Amino acid sequence: MTTLSKKALNRALLSRQYLLARTDRTPLEVIGRLVALQAQEPNWPYVGLWSRIRGFTHAQLTALLEDRTVVRSGLLRSTQHLAAADDFRRLRPLLQPVLDRTARSAYFARNSAGLDTASLVATGLELLAAGTTPRKELARRLTELHPGRDGRILAGEVELRTPLVHGPATGAWGSWGTRSAVSVTPVETWLGQPMSPATVKDLVRRYLAAFGPAGVKDVQAWSGLTRLGEIVSDMRAELRHYRDPDGRELIDLADAELPDPDTPAPVRLLPAFDNALLGHTDRTRIISQEDRKRVMPGQARVLPTFLVDGRVHGSWSLDGDTVRLTAFRPLSATDRAAVEQEAQRLLPFVGGENVSHSSPITNPATVAHPTWRRADPALPRPQPPACAPAVSDRGPRHTPRRPRKRRRTSYPPTTPSATSLPGTTKPPGPNGK
Repeated sequence: MTTLSKKALNRALLSRQYLLARTDRTPLEVIGRLVALQAQEPNWPYVGLWSRIRGFTHAQLTALLEDRTVVRSGLLRSTQHLAAADDFRRLRPLLQPVLDRTARSAYFARNSAGLDTASLVATGLELLAAGTTPRKELARRLTELHPGRDGRILAGEVELRTPLVHGPATGAWGSWGTRSAVSVTPVETWLGQPMSPATVKDLVRRYLAAFGPAGVKDVQAWSGLTRLGEIVSDMRAELRHYRDPDGRELIDLADAELPDPDTPAPVRLLPAFDNALLGHTDRTRIISQEDRKRVMPGQARVLPTFLVDGRVHGSWSLDGDTVRLTAFRPLSATDRAAVEQEAQRLLPFVGGENVSHSSPITNPATVAHPTWRRADPALPRPQPPACAPAVSDRGPRHTPRRPRKRRRTSYPPTTPSATSLPGTTKPPGPNGK
């Protein structure tokens, strides 16, 4: 069995993620190849596609949302994603057990104790029978029907337990951060087609096309599904098998090509929550363990990053009209110039005018990190429902955000403040209490 080096795994990942070279494929084709784009903050998928598609424009993705070819809803790991409508119809039923697991967590169970789950979902769908409905209106009507219970949490549980899609305005390019006004529609009403469940084997094949070669635990971490070992074992004859540098078995599609490990990798600026960083349990093919702590420091934060020679070398943020680059270690003059050049290309896309460099980070503990929603199930804590942005666009209950009256001058923000999900009065601890 062939052993693949870290560099070989890196180049394979970059190639399948369209990060070795920008592609001329359409946004719909790229979204399909990547399976889904994490999208609890609506602007970030636009940046992710800009980094992958030659000549990509905001209007291209917005048009896909408006014509219902792409939808926004809870999907992988109970997190908001953008997916091709046909893929959503196939994958959401397959991933429903993951969202149900989140809905059974204490945060929701305390509020719905004594209610029949099937009846709650049926009531929610009856209230949505007229079509697209503001989430706040759904919550208000559920409160009327269930006095003494928090309708916002009930609405969140309904959204986890049955597929509801968000209106195009929620996923369109606009203000940074999450959107306060969200409208929901039952997916079959929105698309005019029934759900058509895929098989787990289909999901494994799709994952490998975007992230392989990889191990069974990688598929599980990415999808939120568990106990996939037996299913992958049944696929053994159709897959190619490798080992990583630590001796762990990896699987891949039999016809998947592996690029030359010495293929040059251009500088790329990646958005927060980018697929390339969240697709594996062992992410050392693209980011070191030390840098992972900087990029994923907890409290749902997964920072925007930049790649040098295919690996994370720093983070970036938008501060007013300035893209600020923060290297995690000193860059050579050539690499520094390449990173700045790529940032200059990004400026008009994000509405910036300037690029600046911050001093290289020498101690991760001293970094003031921005505020993020949890997107990474491999981080130490918390478990669902803390990773359930499918319920709220404001992110997990423990995630702080800026007060409403304070004008945001930079993105990502650099100072956290209190917030809560619908149905809470304060950010609870990591166990949801």
